[in-house]
Amino acid sequence: MEKSTYKASGVDIQAGYEVVRRIKKHTESTFRPEVLSNIGSFGSFFALDTTKYREPILVAGTDGVGTKLKIAFMMDKHDTVGIDVVAYCVNDIICQGAEPLFFLDYLAVGKNYPEKVESIVAGVAEGCRQAGCALVGGETAEMPGFYPEDEYDLAGFAVGVVEKSQCITGQQAKTGDVVIGLASSGLQSSGFSLVRKIFFHDHDYKVTDHFDELGRTLGEELLEPTLIYVKPILSLIDAVDVTGIANISGGGIPENIPRAMPDNLDAVIRKGSWPVHPIFTILQRLGEVEEAEMYNTFNMGIGMAVIVKRDHADAALDKLAEWGIKAYIIGELVPGQGKVVFG
Repeated sequence: MEKSTYKASGVDIQAGYEVVRRIKKHTESTFRPEVLSNIGSFGSFFALDTTKYREPILVAGTDGVGTKLKIAFMMDKHDTVGIDVVAYCVNDIICQGAEPLFFLDYLAVGKNYPEKVESIVAGVAEGCRQAGCALVGGETAEMPGFYPEDEYDLAGFAVGVVEKSQCITGQQAKTGDVVIGLASSGLQSSGFSLVRKIFFHDHDYKVTDHFDELGRTLGEELLEPTLIYVKPILSLIDAVDVTGIANISGGGIPENIPRAMPDNLDAVIRKGSWPVHPIFTILQRLGEVEEAEMYNTFNMGIGMAVIVKRDHADAALDKLAEWGIKAYIIGELVPGQGKVVFG
């Protein structure tokens, strides 16, 4: 009988070493001055510059890409989902006003193909560069028999910092404050179980099918990376009085905006005050999805909502425009019970 080895069981240690060699240049491209260690250490050292803060508060967030990964498998394109995993973490912690400092990823694969892993991590590094945070480490786990050979899962977490006196909790929001919606890039990374059901199960579309309404193939649209709003929002916080921020991810506008305001207020959101991306119109038509279901599942064209004082609204729009962000006044806060009310 042949002697048992780890490689014979499906885990290739040498491929793991090759991955570390390949991704080193990508991680180093994200490093901030505070990073003290390189990839491959047991832990990652990050020297927080305490001279910049009187009372620094660390803010952490974690998330994964979800079933959007299935689209990457279908297209055999893996260089953008890393942006998504960074986006959903850093877009959460920026809601508290925190500057992202560093990020770690966790990649579990059925089989370790170093070139594919490098492509995935290159996307993570790109997301970190967009967010201004350092990719200080991570883990690639080869798990034969648990995942199919050509599939993987990708998750991560980010840590940021904010001065205690400048934390944004949403409790600062008041009646009359204005809700500004920042345009999304499309679906971003939420609702993909329903997306896949409508396009691929119910209607048998292929990722290579071209949609005139989208101006590109279905696969290209579905893999469009999530926008990372960190730098525009940090700039906005410095410029105007921001009283609440909500990342419009899973649960859409109705679930997420109430997380950025007091329980004794409602957000009156005016449908039609922003353009709805064509991908949502297509999904609603093909799936015969009720409008309430659409708004509770997808972002409907708004990737982030920012609450500001009414007399700061114009300045906020101008600041976001400087960053190339399309933004719209989509509502206001009124006395209520902590809900979104569509008007």
